[in-house]
Amino acid sequence: MKKRKTEARLQWHPAFYADLQIELGADHKNLVWENEHQLGTKPLEIDILILKKDIRLPVQKNIGKIFRQFNVIEYKSPADYISINDFYKVYAYACLYKSENNIRMEEITITFACSRYPRNLIRYLRKEKCCQVKSVEQGIYRISGMGIPIQLILLHRLSRGKNLWLRSIGGKLSGWEEAEILIQEYRKHKKDERYRSVMDLIVRANQELFMEVKKMCQALEELMADELEAMRKSGWEAGEKHGWEAGEKYGNQEGILRFAKLSGILLRQNQQEQLLRASEDEEYRKELFQKYNI
Repeated sequence: MKKRKTEARLQWHPAFYADLQIELGADHKNLVWENEHQLGTKPLEIDILILKKDIRLPVQKNIGKIFRQFNVIEYKSPADYISINDFYKVYAYACLYKSENNIRMEEITITFACSRYPRNLIRYLRKEKCCQVKSVEQGIYRISGMGIPIQLILLHRLSRGKNLWLRSIGGKLSGWEEAEILIQEYRKHKKDERYRSVMDLIVRANQELFMEVKKMCQALEELMADELEAMRKSGWEAGEKHGWEAGEKYGNQEGILRFAKLSGILLRQNQQEQLLRASEDEEYRKELFQKYNI
C-alpha cells in the first residue's frame, strides 16, 4: 500500500510526455503533440496524441518508426500494467478518434508504453486473437493482426545507448553507473525544461541510490542545486524535513548523507516517531547509525 502511495506522489505522466519529446527530438519539426487529447464531450482522453505533418517523412527514432499520420500513445507508470481491458479501451479510443475525424484506419497507430511485461495480454492476443507479437529490437515489440499497427514498448528493456531517458523512467535504475551516465547527459541539457522534468522524477524515484553515493551526490549538488534545495525545504516525505535539518546540525556533507540514508530506512519502516527523535537526540541518532550500519 505504501509503495502505491509513493508511486501516486511521483508525477510519471508529465515526465513521460517530456521524455517522448526528448527521444523524438530529431523529428520535432514534423510532429504535433497533444497531451491528454479529449474525445467527444465526455471525459474520455487519449494519454498522448502525436500527429505527423508530412506523412512522407519517416520518423528517425526507433520508437517512432511505426508512426503514421495519427499516433495514439498509452502510458503506464512503473507500478501499473496493461491489462486486456486496457488494450481494448485504447483500441476503442483509436476507433473513436477515426470516427470523429473521418480518417482511415490505415492512418492510425497505437503505442503502449509500460515497465511490466503484460504476460496475460500477450498470451490472450496470441491464443485468442491469433495475433503475431514480434520483438523488433531491444524493448520494442510489434503486434499485428488487429487492423491497426500496434507496438509495445517495455521502457526498462530499452537500449541504454539508444533510449537512455525513456529507459530511465521505466523503474529503478540498475546502479550508480547508470545514474552517473544520466548525470553526465543531464549536464549537457540542464537548461532544457523537458530534461529538468525527467531528471527531477528520476532523482525522486531513486533518491536512496543518489544519496548513498557521495561522489554522485556532489555532482547532483552542482547540477541540480535549485531542485535539491526545493526538495529539502518541502521534504520528500512528511518526516524527511527533520532528516535534512538534523543532518545539517550533525555537521558536514557526510553527516547530511548519513542522516538522509537513515531517514529513508525509517520512513520505509513507517517509523516517523523514531525519525523525529533521531533528529533531536544525538545519542539516539548514533545508536541508529550503529544499528543500521550507516
